[in-house]
Amino acid sequence: MLTMACVGSTNFLGCLPKDAFAVVPVGQNALKCRNWEDIRAVCGRSPDIVAYFDYSAPPPLPGVEHFPCLTVFGCVDSHIHHWYPTYAQAFDLCTVSLRDHLPAFQENLSPDRAIWLPPAAEAVAAEALPREEDKDIDLLFVGKVDAELTPGRAALLRQLAALFPGLVVTRGSWRELFPRARLVLNIAEHGDLNFRVFEALSVGSCLLTPEVGHGLTELFTPGEHLFTYPPTDLDGLAAMIRELLPDPARRQRVARQGLEALRARHSPAARAERFAGFIAAQPAQALVRRRLVATPELPASLRLLYLHWAEALPGDPRAGLYLEAAKGRLPAGLGGL
Repeated sequence: MLTMACVGSTNFLGCLPKDAFAVVPVGQNALKCRNWEDIRAVCGRSPDIVAYFDYSAPPPLPGVEHFPCLTVFGCVDSHIHHWYPTYAQAFDLCTVSLRDHLPAFQENLSPDRAIWLPPAAEAVAAEALPREEDKDIDLLFVGKVDAELTPGRAALLRQLAALFPGLVVTRGSWRELFPRARLVLNIAEHGDLNFRVFEALSVGSCLLTPEVGHGLTELFTPGEHLFTYPPTDLDGLAAMIRELLPDPARRQRVARQGLEALRARHSPAARAERFAGFIAAQPAQALVRRRLVATPELPASLRLLYLHWAEALPGDPRAGLYLEAAKGRLPAGLGGL
């Protein structure tokens, strides 16, 4: 059995085979860094694997390139943080949520060390599916809307509100809100294949989502599992909403088929199986040895990344750790536990 220390979390961890992985949560704090001794102390021994599951923070493991065990970066937010392919060089392996970004990671890690691992969601039971007569919202968007941080989303919703008085924009529990909607609207501000796609399908909602790439149409078939719209075509989106709202039979059929597709192929258990197989197929000891031999000569781009964060956080204890990492040293001291 492999002891895997997890910095951050992902929804498939509980589905990993218990006879193969002993998962030890290290904790998640965007204002802290973790070093090898921190992680070893939490595990009570040296772990076989250290996995960082992306929580969209400055590099949480400065000096991870020195860790004497297999290391994995579970990357999600590469559409926001363009430095992620550079940071991935410090790890042995990487999983990438957004398929079209995978080549940037494979360029540094090689194709066999970086794989596409899309999001997932746990499907509700058939008896929990919402009834059409219980739905009280025509068109629903659940998520953050900010004119400065998400200007495209804010503008589109403002335009749609003028056309569809039944549009509801809110924040809260998607598991409770999505089943109330006749149509769930997804908007991808940065063109990413986001978790909202999987969440909406997992509760049997009829989803209207932008055509974003990243493998969307390989995972789901438009018109069969969900509906898609060109992100910049307001007229086309409005026409589709007008077409779908008065057609409950079509909406229910596609929602049911989307739920079945998600349950069959895109559950946390399916992602756990893929992740476990990826790890098992690796020559772990050889990868670690190769990385440790190469570590004294950090790639220039990784050194510059650490220097950037050392300068970007003046007065922050993490700045000193990033500076040490830029010098090719394993940062010690502050662990943040």
